[in-house]
Amino acid sequence: MDAGVRSGGPHNVCRHESNSFIRKGLTLKQTKIDIYNHVMPPAYLELVKKHGKEPGMIRRMSNLRMLWDMEARVEMLNAWPEVQQVISLAVPSPEMLGGPDESPGFARIANEGMADICRRWPEKFPTFVASLPMNNPAAALTEMDYAIEKLGAKGVQILTNVNGRPLDEPEIFQIFERITNKHNMPVWMHPTRPASKPDYANEEKSKYEIWQVLGWPVETSVAMSRMVFSGLLERLPALRLITHHCGGMLPYFSGRAETLWAQLGSRSDDGSESSVLASLSKPPIDYFKMFYGDTVLGGSSSALRCGLDFFGADKVVFASDCPFDPEEGPMFIREGIRSIEDLDLDADDARKIYFGNAFKLLGLPHPC
Repeated sequence: MDAGVRSGGPHNVCRHESNSFIRKGLTLKQTKIDIYNHVMPPAYLELVKKHGKEPGMIRRMSNLRMLWDMEARVEMLNAWPEVQQVISLAVPSPEMLGGPDESPGFARIANEGMADICRRWPEKFPTFVASLPMNNPAAALTEMDYAIEKLGAKGVQILTNVNGRPLDEPEIFQIFERITNKHNMPVWMHPTRPASKPDYANEEKSKYEIWQVLGWPVETSVAMSRMVFSGLLERLPALRLITHHCGGMLPYFSGRAETLWAQLGSRSDDGSESSVLASLSKPPIDYFKMFYGDTVLGGSSSALRCGLDFFGADKVVFASDCPFDPEEGPMFIREGIRSIEDLDLDADDARKIYFGNAFKLLGLPHPC
């Protein structure tokens, strides 16, 4: 930690839990918290090989070295000494590997593995995001408490659906309520759609990896919409939820979303949904702006500009999606930084995106 950080007054990072986030020799201007990237602890990878239901996904995870070889990952990250990664589990999640009786054990293996990575390389991976057995809500609450209170997780990751079930189902609400009201920590939401879900009803599976490239942003947008119109954010206004890929499609179709959802119910056969707008205390588009978006956009500065215009600089966080790029690790870090720099943001907004917003989400004392 440099002298400017040590002697800057009451807003300094001084708590022990924050020490690994600002490292010796780095200035605050240089610090970059990569808040959404992925790992797969070796023990969990073995579970994926044994229980995974998508052969293509199993092959991808098994061959992607930077996902599970953390020594190689650390060596790669040395090219960016200012970058620290808050790690989260790669898909498939525990509930995708086994039923309600098996998934809690799978989640524990994932979380123990990520905690061990953070213990071994705290300056590269200062903390992690817990995975939950979402097909067993009671066990998910138990695992949430354990991962946060015993292992040091700083939030939880969920997928955009629970094996095809929506996130606004009543039994899922308790998970959002616990992470918000008891732990005051954020949720990372990752899109999912299997290759086995076809693009057209007369086909057996998706072609050309449309299920991921286009399907995942759609899944994010759908999940956000269900949260808004079900009243979940009305009931939990303090919920902080980070959407992968900068909010899916919402920032880019915000005008369409705002004008057409202002007429909600007018196109329904029985008009039953016309009462939904009356149940919300503000326009739907305002709820969508309550979400956070990350900078994972394949290095597109124009897409990031659109996301920033929609969410605002206070709701966008730097992330890489490492190691899921054509170079299997470094490309999305390099291009993600470039996409931010190309926008020529003012210094305050850049600092918010690179680390300031992350510090707030992670519950750390702001260093400046």
